[in-house]
Amino acid sequence: MSVLDLAAGATRRDETVEIVLLLAFAGGYIDAYTWIIHGVMANAQTANLIFLWVYATAGNWTRALHFVPPLLAFTSGIVIAAWLRRIAGERASAISTLLEILLLIAIGILHNRLPDLAGTLGISLVAAMQTAIFTRVEGVTCSTVMITGNLRQGIETVFVAAAGAAPPGTLRRSSILFALCAMFGFGAAAGAFATQAIPRLALGIPVVALLVVLLRCEASHQSAVQ
Repeated sequence: MSVLDLAAGATRRDETVEIVLLLAFAGGYIDAYTWIIHGVMANAQTANLIFLWVYATAGNWTRALHFVPPLLAFTSGIVIAAWLRRIAGERASAISTLLEILLLIAIGILHNRLPDLAGTLGISLVAAMQTAIFTRVEGVTCSTVMITGNLRQGIETVFVAAAGAAPPGTLRRSSILFALCAMFGFGAAAGAFATQAIPRLALGIPVVALLVVLLRCEASHQSAVQ
């Protein structure tokens, strides 16, 4: 049994390594898709904000305003996720994943008719909900939609281990965080390839990944209830 396959024990069902790795794949995939198709980032709102001000200071307001809709959609997604956590509690992860699946299916259907609306608004909404709902792996803070924080934590934990002051489980945590970075990159590569090879069907792949996440969350919930 590998370090990433150990039983989760008391870990929340939406914080298991399997689920978080699948979400990281979907996060990288969707970001690559949105960048190639729409020229904006679904997850990395820092980049959208930077591009907005770069073009605004150059006086290119048409190009600058191109980055406003994903920022607003991301904000809306965070609000929806916060509302879900308040009313649904532990069920919020499953409900959020189901909504993400339905939104991606709708985006895939509407994309040919309303490409900008479906892409920049819908996908950023999906990314925001995933960001706000899935925030930990085995109790450790992480991100499934960008790698900066994961990479920092992974490097820090390796340093602590090398310094000889590492508490139990430190190397396991670092391996999980590095695996998240790798899976995000793999998702981005897969998203870039599929978006160019099968643009009309490309969103089907993250839908499958999210469907597996939903089924795993529900299976764990049923086991806990029994």
